[in-house]
Amino acid sequence: MRNSILQKIKASVRSANQWFSETPERSLEQAYNAALQIKAIEDEHFNGKKISADSADYGGSVMAYFHAELNKNLNIAKLRLAAFNATHSVLTFVNQNTVSSNQVSVNSNSIGARDQPIIILEKLKFIDSVISRYTGEPAQPRPDSSLSLTVVPKDVKLTTSQLEVTNFNGQVASEPPEIGDKIENISDQTGVLPRSILRTFTRLTRELNPKAEEDVVKKFRTSQAKTAISLRFILLLIVIPLLTFQISKLFVVGPIVDQNFKKPQNPIGIFLNEELEEEALRDLQRFEEKLKFDVLIGKSPELSEEAKEEKIKDKAKELADEYAQTSADAIKNVFSDLFSLLAFCLVILNSRREIEILKSFIDEIVYGLSDSAKAFIIILFTDIFVGFHSPHGWEVILEGISRHWGLPENRQFIFLFIATFPVVLDTIFKYWIFRYLNRISPSAVATYRNMNE
Repeated sequence: MRNSILQKIKASVRSANQWFSETPERSLEQAYNAALQIKAIEDEHFNGKKISADSADYGGSVMAYFHAELNKNLNIAKLRLAAFNATHSVLTFVNQNTVSSNQVSVNSNSIGARDQPIIILEKLKFIDSVISRYTGEPAQPRPDSSLSLTVVPKDVKLTTSQLEVTNFNGQVASEPPEIGDKIENISDQTGVLPRSILRTFTRLTRELNPKAEEDVVKKFRTSQAKTAISLRFILLLIVIPLLTFQISKLFVVGPIVDQNFKKPQNPIGIFLNEELEEEALRDLQRFEEKLKFDVLIGKSPELSEEAKEEKIKDKAKELADEYAQTSADAIKNVFSDLFSLLAFCLVILNSRREIEILKSFIDEIVYGLSDSAKAFIIILFTDIFVGFHSPHGWEVILEGISRHWGLPENRQFIFLFIATFPVVLDTIFKYWIFRYLNRISPSAVATYRNMNE
């Protein structure tokens, strides 16, 4: 019993030791695979260039996807490379005491074991060259350009035994490259010519291509379809909730509410709140004063007290019916708005593809505007929603919403909303300008500042 426990402990320690011994190779392999994923995206979608909006013509949604993949693989490569460095240093320190005893067995290993330092070195250089493109750090010195890594598809995991250092003739290198040789990474070099000239040359080459017309027609049809889908989706987002509101108010909620309000003693009453009652009393008082004014100016004959009282009574019934209908409409609006919100959510949930197309369509329109147009639109929206005169607009909007739902106008809530929400909205505007627009279009930000001053 005791021996079995000791054997289990020894087996656990042995497996843990083996796992830790394999950690450097495993971490390096994972970092190398992440770098290969980045390189595959560059070669397949950006013509071997850096993953950037300047290297290819993609929409905002596509670039967001590529940047997400880039950040994910960069984080994996950096973390696994740090794990490799840490565990490799520990194992190197531990193995220094056992080098002499294991030298005979090491010398009797296969050719693959002797080539392992070369393979590790090549992997590290490849990882550093990929990471340095996006971190701004200089790449580590690489061997002679006649040596290259064998590129494999990104879905194939490469093991250490499958990696070979080859030259351009496809032959295995017979001896390791010299560490002192230096070669600059092409993607890290500063071009001799400005990128605008290179883009112009690329455009001319593309226009001279025999298939250029087909590509232009294809892009035009794609843009046309994107515009049609986006406009149709916007119309659906507007029309479907409005139709749902009207249909539910007329045929679903309306009959139920009207049936309850037509009762002599309805549970809700004529007035939903005191403000409606005060308005009705003011209307009735204004009617009495108008009757008296018409008699004084001779517009109508003098009425007896009974006739005057009868007219006031008829007007009171008319006002009661009018404000009862107003209260009923407010209740209908609440439930009809809920149905409209439900319809809007269903449209959103069932239109993920249309949302992506609409986002790309809006990005192309917004970021395709000139710098002056961008600055003008930003100033217009900020002045409307968070400018000096915006509190009056927000007050009108909140009062209209309160009346639409039959709620009393709470002045304290309105003033608190005006004091906080425009400030939050202004902060969001400034963050968007600082975080995104300043990076995408710095000249638009400069134009905005000059126009704002």
